[in-house]
Amino acid sequence: MKNLVRTNGNSFSSIPSLLNDFFTDDWFNSSLANWRPAGATLPAVNVMETNEDFRIEVAAPGMKRDDFKVELDNNLLVISSELEDSKEEVDKNGKYTRKEFSYQSFQRSFSLPENKVEGGKITAKYSDGILHVTVPKKEEAKVKPARQITVG
Repeated sequence: MKNLVRTNGNSFSSIPSLLNDFFTDDWFNSSLANWRPAGATLPAVNVMETNEDFRIEVAAPGMKRDDFKVELDNNLLVISSELEDSKEEVDKNGKYTRKEFSYQSFQRSFSLPENKVEGGKITAKYSDGILHVTVPKKEEAKVKPARQITVG
């Protein structure tokens, strides 16, 4: 079975042209856009908008609610987490036989519409591996239902 391969147009298709890729690739699909520090993960996120609020769901199984940090800075909502884990096995003489460390972290930022949300009423809860963040809208940002106007 043959694979479909994108080339950069030169005769040396196995050697990518950095400049050509830089100017033609979609930034969101490039390796530069997906760069993260070692130990950083990027959980899946769902963002929904209703007439009443914005709802953000962050898939982060295996964590505890105390592992999360949710901050609002002006109109930027930042959800982050840092998790440190260490395991140690000690022999009978009290010497280390094995000690392991692991670190996981992530940070996701969301620009909220200016003057449209109730920043002081944002709530967050963690259940079944998903962090649920609710950002209520201000009354003037909600869509009002159509109303009939009588002609006099």
